[in-house]
Amino acid sequence: MFNFFLEGATNTTAPQNANLFSGFGGIIMLVLMFVVMYFLMIRPQKKQEQEAQKMRDSLAVGDEITTIGGIIGEIVSIKEETVTIETSKAGTKIRFLKSAIRSVDVSAEDKKKAAEGGQN
Repeated sequence: MFNFFLEGATNTTAPQNANLFSGFGGIIMLVLMFVVMYFLMIRPQKKQEQEAQKMRDSLAVGDEITTIGGIIGEIVSIKEETVTIETSKAGTKIRFLKSAIRSVDVSAEDKKKAAEGGQN
C-alpha cells in the first residue's frame, strides 16, 4: 500500500511548457497594469503640474489672483519665488510664494482691455 502512494506521487508531473507560459502571462499582466496606471494617474498629474507652472511663470503685476488658502488680491510686485499682493482698499500687502497661487482670476491685460473699452 505504501508503494501505491509513492508511485502516484512520482507519476504526476506537469508538462514543462505549461509552467514556462504561465510565468510569462504573469509578467505581461504586471507590465500591462503599470502601463494602465501610467496613463490613468501619472501622465495627467504631470500635465496638470506643467499647466500650473506655466500659469505661475506668466504672472504679471496687476493680475488678480486667488491663493490656495483662499485669499484674493492683486499682484503688486513679483520677485523670483515670491509675489506680493494687495488684498484690500486699505492697501494691506501680503507676500506669498509663487507655488501658493491657485489661479489667476483676472489678468492685467483683461483689465486694460476692459478699461479701454469703457472709455470709448
